[in-house]
Amino acid sequence: MIHMFWATASTVVGIMMAVAMIFVRARAAKKPASVRKIILPPLFMSTGALMFLFPMFQVSWNKVLEAVSVGIIFSVLLIKTTKFQIQNGSIYLIPSKFFILVLLVLLILRIVLKLVIGQSISFGETSGMFFLLALGMIISWRLSMLVKFKRIQKNLETKREM
Repeated sequence: MIHMFWATASTVVGIMMAVAMIFVRARAAKKPASVRKIILPPLFMSTGALMFLFPMFQVSWNKVLEAVSVGIIFSVLLIKTTKFQIQNGSIYLIPSKFFILVLLVLLILRIVLKLVIGQSISFGETSGMFFLLALGMIISWRLSMLVKFKRIQKNLETKREM
């Protein structure tokens, strides 16, 4: 009964986070992008790794590798849908309707995987693995964004010098 409560609560929180991501991404597209705006979200999220101080959330190294690998694979969808454009001499993130679809698909996959994995792995380990999956996804996505942003920024600076 307690396990079902936590599984439901974490799913609801996941849905709320996905909705929040959609709004944050839409708002971010209205302001110029910056290195700081790209690298801060993974840094803030990384504080969640403190959960691994508690034995309930600790996972074996092979599960860490699995979760991070799946996160990196999932990030490919986000990397493909993330594009920038230059407007008025500044670099902006291009809003993508496909981004919302990608987030929803990832959320559904997360719920299905949680139901499947939750049958054989404890709630704490499952939580730890999904945190690692999300961290692997956001770090690889944001690193890709940073590379794209820096490339555009360099081209923009080169054009200004001419």
